Amino acid sequence: MPNIKPFRALRARDDLAHKICELPYDVVTTEEARRIARSNPVSFFHISKPEVDLPQDVDRFADDVYRKGAENFGRFLEEGLLVPDVGEYFYLYRLQVNQHSQTGIVAVASCEDYIKGAIKKHEQTRPEYERDRARHIEALKAQTGPAYLFHRPVAHLQGIVDEWTRNWPDVDFITDDGVRHTVWTIGQSETIREIVRIFQRMDAVYIADGHHRTAAAVRVYKEWGGAGGSGWFLGVFFPADQLQIYPYNRVIRDLNGLTPAEFFARLREFAEVTPGSASEPVRKHQIMMYIGGKWYCLDIKPEIIQGRKPHEALDVALLQEHVLKPVLGITDPRTDPRISFIGGPASAQKVQALVDSGQYVCGFSLYPVSTSDIMAIADAGLIMPPKSTWFEPKLRDGLFIYLIE
Repeated sequence: MPNIKPFRALRARDDLAHKICELPYDVVTTEEARRIARSNPVSFFHISKPEVDLPQDVDRFADDVYRKGAENFGRFLEEGLLVPDVGEYFYLYRLQVNQHSQTGIVAVASCEDYIKGAIKKHEQTRPEYERDRARHIEALKAQTGPAYLFHRPVAHLQGIVDEWTRNWPDVDFITDDGVRHTVWTIGQSETIREIVRIFQRMDAVYIADGHHRTAAAVRVYKEWGGAGGSGWFLGVFFPADQLQIYPYNRVIRDLNGLTPAEFFARLREFAEVTPGSASEPVRKHQIMMYIGGKWYCLDIKPEIIQGRKPHEALDVALLQEHVLKPVLGITDPRTDPRISFIGGPASAQKVQALVDSGQYVCGFSLYPVSTSDIMAIADAGLIMPPKSTWFEPKLRDGLFIYLIE
């Protein structure tokens, strides 16, 4: 029974939202953010990645970074770049790119529900990154970007969303990556109560992206003993059938001392290997591989798939267990420098370009994980392998801010 509630948002000024709001702090490098922030004094990177305003050699986990973030946050407030709403509301947030559209409800969700399992995760967090966002929250007394969550579709809820999005939006802008961001405010008390009731009738909601943000908010809640508004965290909740998930593909620097013939012989223990005419697989348990200027199709053998738990049956897990680890010697893909990850749209073409450049010897193009896969894994209390999903389009930081004090 997930609990959500409306909140009084601090929001980027409507007429400057297109200049203020930025990609999530963890999908751009410090160098990229520094370049953007240098030419844009109102870029939200001054707040979400405040190391951009400090010397290049600064440790991004240093105390000065969080102090600078709080200082910049105060400046944005003083200059009226961030404006508090007059009441507690729900918001609708639509992202559109090409023919794809998804609309979610912006709200705050209960940290206790996360602890008790009504808000389910599928990813392991890294302590240093969790601690980083917790320190950022504490320095600013605010959560500056939402977690990205989803739920099973509910027809009644979709009806409410359809009705409200017929109104004129508060904010509507297109970012440099071609994504249109549109926001509506729901201030009608009966509609707010009905949305709360609909969520309370759900079995669970699921984190898609933003595991570190969520875990950091829960950490602050525990450290603060629930003081102020720390018992809630900021999120956008989308229906599962609207999400767009891309694969996280792999590129490999060497064949671990094997000749191409030896490598192919080992691959045939794992899959039926045939020449391929495409760069992307057409179904689950099919992987495309690029090597030597050609694509090959790997159809994973049925006996390898049978009898596995949901997280073990993912193509990314099967590839790691049967090829990357035993054949190529990549034991920990999170730390091994011989493997890199390419996610998002057109990632198969990027794999081919990287191999053709000579930087890598081969690459694997995977079929995207589905929301059904994620829910089955999360419902079972299991964890997906690292670098399994890439959600696109990305939410924008700075569009909604939740003040916890």
